[in-house]
Amino acid sequence: MAPRGQTGSCRLSRGLLLLWALLGTGLCHTSDMAKGFSQEASMSPPVAMINWTTQSVEETYINMSQRCWEYFVELMSNVTVSELCEWQVIRSPYSVLQACLEGWADHLYYGYPNALAEQYIFQSHHRYFHNCTVEHHFDPPEDVLLAMIMVPICLIPFSVTVVIWRSKNGKAQP
Repeated sequence: MAPRGQTGSCRLSRGLLLLWALLGTGLCHTSDMAKGFSQEASMSPPVAMINWTTQSVEETYINMSQRCWEYFVELMSNVTVSELCEWQVIRSPYSVLQACLEGWADHLYYGYPNALAEQYIFQSHHRYFHNCTVEHHFDPPEDVLLAMIMVPICLIPFSVTVVIWRSKNGKAQP
């Protein structure tokens, strides 16, 4: 479980706190939190050092998006080729990438979705999921398709005839 963020000017949302824990940015660290939170060195993502005074929001988002991508690639390295199309296996890394891109965009007030985030999502599909196929749904047989088309066509003139016939009766219906 991630440490709880401070309140006040350094208040963190739950999603940003998750991203902070995943990316190890060190945002809003207190000495107690820094001591109590650790990850295995082999699985920890790169630490993001942000100089808020010299980097524009766009440059910061570009850098953080690259780090999100690198962490996604690291997570996907644990997925075998035969598992690449199994949603239960790839859901977690894919969701982490999406949450990371969206979380940093929200944190930086950059706007999401954006072109850079889409580029990374498309890149993930091209690199990892290009051989995954969706189950194809075929058209029904021609006789069933013909029946599905003809029944409404035949019902329309019949319905119009009934309406006209009932309206010629002249009696008001209660």
